[in-house]
Parts: sequence; structure tokens; C-alpha cells
Amino acid sequence: MIAALLLQFSIGAVYAWSVFSSALKKPDAMALTNPEASLPFTVTIGMIFIGSYIGGRIQDRTGPRPVALAGGIIYAIGCIIASFALSHDSSQLWLLVLGYGVISGFGLGFAYIVPIAMLQKWFPDKRGLITGLAVAGFGFGAVLTAPVAQWLIAMTPTEPNRAFLPLGVGYLVLALIGASFFRNPPAGYAVPGWVPASSGRARDSYKQFTEKEALRTPQWYLLAAILTLNVTVGIALIAQANSSAIDIAGYTVAGAAALVGILALFNGGGRIFWAWVSGKTGRMTAFGLMLGLQGVCLLIIPHASNAVLFFILAAVIYLCYGGGFGTMPATAGDFFGVKHAGAIYGLMIIGWSLGGIIGPPIIAALIGGDKNYTLGYTVIGIIALVSLIVPFITRMPKPKPGDGASRSVPAAEAAAND
Repeated sequence: MIAALLLQFSIGAVYAWSVFSSALKKPDAMALTNPEASLPFTVTIGMIFIGSYIGGRIQDRTGPRPVALAGGIIYAIGCIIASFALSHDSSQLWLLVLGYGVISGFGLGFAYIVPIAMLQKWFPDKRGLITGLAVAGFGFGAVLTAPVAQWLIAMTPTEPNRAFLPLGVGYLVLALIGASFFRNPPAGYAVPGWVPASSGRARDSYKQFTEKEALRTPQWYLLAAILTLNVTVGIALIAQANSSAIDIAGYTVAGAAALVGILALFNGGGRIFWAWVSGKTGRMTAFGLMLGLQGVCLLIIPHASNAVLFFILAAVIYLCYGGGFGTMPATAGDFFGVKHAGAIYGLMIIGWSLGGIIGPPIIAALIGGDKNYTLGYTVIGIIALVSLIVPFITRMPKPKPGDGASRSVPAAEAAAND
């Protein structure tokens, strides 16, 4: 678990991009436009799916250690390459996109899926909580990286990309230390005192789905849709949090920046909290609550002129956004087994990429130049509430005749998911 957190801390630094974005737009640096400054991050999010899918398939066959090591190295190399984009204009934007976007994004996805799949095999009795802890490390990565990156950028403000060199080396060290301890449990491993479900829904009648078998079920597409929708509605606020705090609730520029940093804690904490809740209430109930709470908060937040109320509403949205990442890996494990979790959930990460690409442009277009936050957040809030139908109609895949008795979960979890 500790090794997994070290790796996730290093690659989770990707969420600190806004620190670089602000620096790169300054006239005495690269003088990038808003779209140019967001391009490396957008490419990174898009590459995560490709990396996680390929890495997930490989780690199912070779084990977690070599894939995690390779992913950490690739991620760090991409950051180091980005440190050479030092031109004082946008002529080297392509180098920044190649290093930070394409290469680091691929390495991030390649490594991200590994601890999630591995830990479910070590902790079959606590899949929700353990994957929530793992991805919480990813969420907290930006909290640790942002102030360090800001300090490094301040040392060479006209060449902010220089900060990627020491950061890349730091990421490499953390990733190598963490990944070197990765391994799957030995054959015949069992959690002492844990008894698989023997009543309620007979989970033992479910086979371990292969990737192709999972893709033939409607459940895989429904789960991918839930992840996409949860990311889309949550990231709509994340993309506009700073300006929304200033324009809606009257935060100062410094206060809004501090608020965004604090909200990142809720992003990370939500991954643990909702993973735990889902083990008590059932996965689909938890996703319904996440989408419903986000919908209600998004409808209210454009009218939250009080700074405290705005913070509370935004914190709930961040909590639910992070919760999707903490809960979905265990949900996929419940539905399809953990033997091929790397490939099955790795492909499901497409929901992250889609939501990250769809949400920000939609909210930006709706708010527009006249700052119509009521229209923007109302539409996104309605989308969140309408999305409740997806977890409502999603049910466990039914066993086929002849499926082997190879799956098991705790009796309490089995009952909760029924």
C-alpha cells in the first residue's frame, strides 16, 4: 500500500498543471494564449487512456513491477524533455506538448492502472477502501507538487519550464522506489479470517471475465458511461473554480488560489470516503449519490454569493468527483473479477479522458464572455441529475451456464450490491 502511494504521489502531480499554465502565459515567458496553455494538459488527459489500456493488458500477463517501473520512467522522461522548451515565444510549444503531453501522459496512464489492479488482489475483502486509498494518493499528488513547482518557477520566472527538470528527477525517484516493491500475491493467497459470500447473491457463481468477455456485456459500457458522466460534471467546476470563486462569491485573487488548493484535498479525500461508503451502501447507490449531490450543488452554486456557502458546495462537488475514481475500480472488480482487472479497468479509463475533454469546453461555452454562470452550471447540474438513470439501471452481469465458481466478495458487500 505504501509503495503504491509513492508511485501515485509522483504521477498525481499532473493536476498541478495550472501552476505552469499561469506562468507560461506571462509575456516575459512563453506568452502562450489560454488555448495554447491548456493544450499540454488536454493532451496528457487524452493519453492517459492509451497508456492505461496498454499497461493494464501487459501487467495482467507480466505482473505489476515491470509495468509500474516502465510507466514511472516514461512519465519522468516526458517531464525532463518538457524542461528544454525554453523559448520566450510559442515556437517550442510542440516540445512541451510532446514531453509533458504525449510522453508523460502515456507514462502516467501506463503506471496508474497497475497499483489499482494489484491491490485488489492483495485486499479482496476491502476492494473499495483499498483502491480508494490508492487513487487518493494520485489526488493528493498535486497538493504536494503545486507549492514546490511554484517555488521552482519563481527561481527562473522567465523560463518556468526549467522547473520540470528537478521535478522529473523527483518523480523518477519516487516512482522507482515505490514500483520496486510491487508484486502480486502468491498462488493460493487468502486473507486470514475472511470468508467469501455464502449467502445472498451467490457471487461465487461468477467467473473471472476476460477483457473480451467484459466488452460483450452491456454492464461494461454502463460503468464506462457512469465514469464519463461523473468526470464531465465534476471537472466542469474544476475548470472554472478559480474564476467562479472570484465572480460569484467575491473571493480575492489570492483567496481564490488558496481555495483551489484546499479543494484539491477534497478531490483526494473523496476517493477514500466514497470508496468506503460504496462498500456499505452498494456501488450503484454510491454513484447515484455522487451524481445527485453534484447536480444539486451545481444548480445552487451560481447563486452562492456567500463565500462560506460557495466553499461548501464546491467541496461537495470535488468530493464526489474524486469519489468516482475511488469507487469505479472496485466496482469493475465486483462486476468482472480481479484476474484481468488491469485490462478491463484500463480500457474503462476512456471515461476519464472523454469527461476531461468534454466537460471544460461545454462549461466555457455556456458561461461565455458575459460570464453567465447561472446558465452554465444549471445546464451541467441538469445533466448530472438526468445521469442518475444510468446507475439506477445498472445491475451485476448474470452468470452464464457453466461459468466457474471463481469469484467471491464479502457477504456484506454482496448484500449491499444486491
